Amino acid sequence: MRHAENPPNPYHKYTAEYVGEPPDTKLEIFEETATKSMIVKSWSPDLGRRFVVNCYRGCVHGCTYCFARQYHEMIGFGAGTDFETKLVAKVNAPEVLRNELKRTRQKIPYLEFSFASDPYVPIEANYELTRGCLEVCREFRIPVFVLTKSPLVTRDLDILKDLDATVGFSIPFLSVKTSKPFEPYVPTPEARFRAMEKVAAEGITVALALAPVIPGYNDQEIPEILKKARECGASKAFMSLVHFATESVEEYFLKRLNEELPTKAAKIENRIKGEKGGSMIHRSMTERNAGRTESWKVIKDVFELHMRKLGYEKYERVEPGIRQSLPVQRSLF
Repeated sequence: MRHAENPPNPYHKYTAEYVGEPPDTKLEIFEETATKSMIVKSWSPDLGRRFVVNCYRGCVHGCTYCFARQYHEMIGFGAGTDFETKLVAKVNAPEVLRNELKRTRQKIPYLEFSFASDPYVPIEANYELTRGCLEVCREFRIPVFVLTKSPLVTRDLDILKDLDATVGFSIPFLSVKTSKPFEPYVPTPEARFRAMEKVAAEGITVALALAPVIPGYNDQEIPEILKKARECGASKAFMSLVHFATESVEEYFLKRLNEELPTKAAKIENRIKGEKGGSMIHRSMTERNAGRTESWKVIKDVFELHMRKLGYEKYERVEPGIRQSLPVQRSLF
């Protein structure tokens, strides 16, 4: 990787609306020039097989609960503030993805944009790596699912309209007041709802990701979030329980929780531990999204009741093999 001495300013190129706060520490950008593969294959009992694309490492949004913090440790950075202040841009991402799909397209039924970073972190306004990869997907006529917290996704409506695309918006909190302790630098919930409405108006399928649910904190907001998202055009929805895979991510989460919500921290911590059998960290992938208490069952029932009441469809990922018959442009091979 090479260090970018003068990180690009995304607001020099686009008219910007103030929708969030910048990190309170210096932002550093590193450019990864030796990326050899863009498609990450993963599997879990609740999600099945996934084919994921990430153009960036780290995320300026700084969500304290983000499970992807652990991946920053794999490249020598920390899972705490390094995650939101040391960002890596895979500058050859579109080229690598194109070459990869030339070899493997018939084995890849769809691609997801999200996982280790939001595909629309602010520096995407300059680098346009996610946009470039979406253009590659259009060339290969491959379905995509994009999950984001950023209104910047609306910039790429011209490409998304040409794709078999679903755009998911992660909105686990209804207001700035409830969002800010856990999502310090994320565009406001209202900004995400407006972006959702704009995407839906173009005839693109929109999904609400009510993730994560933090028992004892935002579960009471579930009905209103579902209602608001439905009014803004969301037709599918899913939710997930907050989860932690490593001690370092758990430690950072609890540190920020006690700083931001000192009077509620103990209650929230105990509620999470209650769902995980006494520990914050799930013991297996099977337990990652599974709560143990009657309270979690009630939360799930409330979610499903309002899903039905509002006319949502349950969001389910495309399973490998479903799209195998899609034609591919022969000129690309």
